[in-house]
Amino acid sequence: MTSSEETPSFRLAYVPGVTPGKWVRIWNERLPGVPLTLVGVSAAEASDALRGRAADAGLVRLPIDRTALSAIPLYAETTVVVIPKDHVMAAVDEVPAADLADDIVLHPLDDVLDWEDRPGRPANERPATTADAVELVAAGIGLLVVPQSLARLHHRKDLTYRPVPDAPESRVALSWLEDETTDLVEEFIGIVRGRTVNSTRGRPKSPAEPKAGRAEKGGARRKPAAGGATGRSGGKPGGKTGGKNPRSGSAGAKAAKRGKPRRRS
Repeated sequence: MTSSEETPSFRLAYVPGVTPGKWVRIWNERLPGVPLTLVGVSAAEASDALRGRAADAGLVRLPIDRTALSAIPLYAETTVVVIPKDHVMAAVDEVPAADLADDIVLHPLDDVLDWEDRPGRPANERPATTADAVELVAAGIGLLVVPQSLARLHHRKDLTYRPVPDAPESRVALSWLEDETTDLVEEFIGIVRGRTVNSTRGRPKSPAEPKAGRAEKGGARRKPAAGGATGRSGGKPGGKTGGKNPRSGSAGAKAAKRGKPRRRS
């Protein structure tokens, strides 16, 4: 089978915490003949996976190495601190970063937040993964600041989380090889940007149709052209035409008829 006869497909990479389910469902509705395969990758591996063509596009966390890649930012996540349910911070609605100064704040090797000044006291060792850090929080060893989606991904019944309003946000983007912006990539861009089927990029727009009744309504207000039979002339009221008797025209015609000479026999 030649490449031109192969069934088209689309591979979408995604990093932990990102949930592409809604977009995948729309894809399946619009392109039922093009299967979409999800490829899970770590945040650190996402850009290399795209450059290595392990996927046609990917939902990644910024910043990434943009070499040879295009990216469209999609949304920014709320940042939260993961704490035990019986922690004193569980009684408040949000936790400023300064309030973490006396606590051990874990910093896993796969951390996706771009801190300038990391809050809290560092642990003796950095956990290998966010999942490992969550286990340490449950053991009472420290706290963890992560994007909200990761806190939900690693949810435990004995833990909760609170927003950290002044922490850096994690931004999620759609990325792909800039030299391989295929029709299928364009289709997925349209889906994540909320385009409807009829507003797909490049689809010609249909001409606007006139609103029903507008021509008739406008015609009723339009003044008649000069010389029309209206009963008015020059805007003078009473149906009079320049002060002349409107019947004078017919009377003149009768007079002309009476004055016509008869033919002699």
